[in-house]
Amino acid sequence: MATKHTIISTDKAPAPAGAYSQAVRTGQTLYISGQLPIRADKVPLDDMALEAQARQALANMLAILEAAGGSPADLVRVTAYIVGVENWPKFNGVYGEMLGDARPARTVVPVPELHYGYLVEVDAIATLPEGI
Repeated sequence: MATKHTIISTDKAPAPAGAYSQAVRTGQTLYISGQLPIRADKVPLDDMALEAQARQALANMLAILEAAGGSPADLVRVTAYIVGVENWPKFNGVYGEMLGDARPARTVVPVPELHYGYLVEVDAIATLPEGI
């Protein structure tokens, strides 16, 4: 029996810049591709501080989750890549603000650099209700 994959796309997050989808749903599982702090309209952020970048990357992730019919409570795993371990507390503050009471499993990976010089990238896995 073949598994049906559904591509999830929204204009509330930046369109993919390569050979990938914003997210793919298979059964009740949603896989959200890595989201950089790029606005949906691709206009540069006014503020390139870590906090502003984290808000934008997380907003993109949440917009894609919402387009698939989910909410932060449906997240089961989030991976965040941040430039510089010293940025961890700043990221953690924004993350807590934006995810509220949701407490998915999470990994934060300090890295030396990210594409285009950004400071944050996040991806996620969610389990969605059936029938959506």
